Amino acid sequence: MKNIAVIGAGTMGNGIAHTFAQYDYKVQLIDVSQASLDKGMATITKNLDRMVAKESITEADKTRTLKNITTYTNLEEGVEYASLVVEAATENLDLKLKIFRDLDTFCPDDTILASNTSSISITQIAAATKRPGMVIGMHFMNPVPIMKLVEIIKGYSTSEATYTTVKELSEKLNKVPVEVNDYPGFVANRILMPMINEAIETLYNGVAGVSEIDTVMKLGMAHPMGPLQLADFIGLDVCLSILKVMYDGFKNPKYAPCPLLVNMVMAGKLGIKSGEGFYDYSESRRAENVAAMFR
Repeated sequence: MKNIAVIGAGTMGNGIAHTFAQYDYKVQLIDVSQASLDKGMATITKNLDRMVAKESITEADKTRTLKNITTYTNLEEGVEYASLVVEAATENLDLKLKIFRDLDTFCPDDTILASNTSSISITQIAAATKRPGMVIGMHFMNPVPIMKLVEIIKGYSTSEATYTTVKELSEKLNKVPVEVNDYPGFVANRILMPMINEAIETLYNGVAGVSEIDTVMKLGMAHPMGPLQLADFIGLDVCLSILKVMYDGFKNPKYAPCPLLVNMVMAGKLGIKSGEGFYDYSESRRAENVAAMFR
């Protein structure tokens, strides 16, 4: 298994492509937008430069990694010889179902189809194909080149052979694979998103301010970053999407998104990606300045 196709050149997609390429897999990075591909490759180059500066890799390693990645705007061409496809497109069910239907048509019969979805049912995605036994969840954590965890989600029909192949592949990337069953939010987001949502509710109810809430969780609970800063880092639109999937899946009010989160997403305040969320990132990508509306 040496040819890996990655769909989506955004934050997760370029991180996944970087990681596979660094471990000498041939990567076909696919996105409908050439601009997104260019931006993704620029991000990979910048991250590799940072690793060279820290002496965790050499300049030769960087050059080899970049040579291992080829970009495509045409899905059919990009997956023609893929042994594994990792879909890392936007967290949108209809989009993912279309992609997997197309992959089922374009990919060789023995290609494993994986989704990096953070909450959507693998069983539902697999049902859009004629190879449900070869569909699996491969949920990497951000930033992918650094974070060790990979949640491996088995759908209702995922075969043991598919699971074993993906588990062993994850280990070859120096990751720690953890088997998870197919329920909304899986494990990571089922626990994380209610915490983030509760932090937003705490702010919404006026219990404390943005920096105060984050400081309590950092100093009191030893979290590396506060939940509001983390929400900005993930993207408030992504947080909202995951909470909606969990609320729809469980029909439990504890997963209902906070009205403040809903309003912020509607207003385009999405966190780092938009320049403002709970913090203002106009001067720095660090969460140093609380956004004006929360001061």
